[in-house]
Amino acid sequence: MAADEIQPKLLGRTALVTGGARGIGRAYARRLAALGADVAVLDRDLRSYAEFEAEAAAMTAESTMAEVEAAGRRSLGGEVDITDASGVRAFVDRILAEWGHLDIVVCNAGGGQGEPSETKASSLDLEMFDAVVKRNLYGTVNTCIAVAPGMKEQRWGRIVTVSSQAARRGAVDGGYAHYASAKAGIELYTRYLAQELGPFGINVNCIAPGSIPTGRLSVIYDKIGADRLAKRVPLRRLGTPEDCAKIIEFFVTDLADFVTGVVLPVDGGAVP
Repeated sequence: MAADEIQPKLLGRTALVTGGARGIGRAYARRLAALGADVAVLDRDLRSYAEFEAEAAAMTAESTMAEVEAAGRRSLGGEVDITDASGVRAFVDRILAEWGHLDIVVCNAGGGQGEPSETKASSLDLEMFDAVVKRNLYGTVNTCIAVAPGMKEQRWGRIVTVSSQAARRGAVDGGYAHYASAKAGIELYTRYLAQELGPFGINVNCIAPGSIPTGRLSVIYDKIGADRLAKRVPLRRLGTPEDCAKIIEFFVTDLADFVTGVVLPVDGGAVP
């Protein structure tokens, strides 16, 4: 569905996307803007798309925030590392000060580190393990802790966390165990958060993308063999950021009013 065909169900709502400067996070931000929301973007580098030729070529403006504004919505940008709890809190406070409320949050920022061959479950470098757990699990928790009070006060909110197919099926060689462990933690944290916040009118759900080529991941998939990966998917293709953005739309609009505590795979059936 083209952006101009999307019903603006989120007019009057405000949203925050962490890790929204490029890749899947950028697709989330653009989708929310097309739905009518004002969208704030938090990232360590708001121009990180420039690191990847394909992502830079896909940009229609100088930043995700500029793309949101080109869609007729307000936007704010903040360069913050989500492992910095006080920095995340300060940016959320800025959103509340400038916009008055924060309704929707997508905790997308995260990512792995190292090669699968050097991240085996029984021989993990503990410093790398710590860094990846902080980037993914701690970063998600930091974001949710920062946004929950305002949502509880207004008694409405939508929080979407981000896991991965890696959390749902162990790699046969035990590689990338640090990333998978962190993402699995996010799934259970999501379920706990949903139980706590449900009485306040806050829905909390989790999206678990499969193989989605972005600028950074395309390099990894090329090494593995993208065609070989696609043959393992029942739908016989890899996913796209837009495939994931459609699920974000489901979670944050009225379509999922009675859905919370759910982990929804977006992997073409790769993990049964």
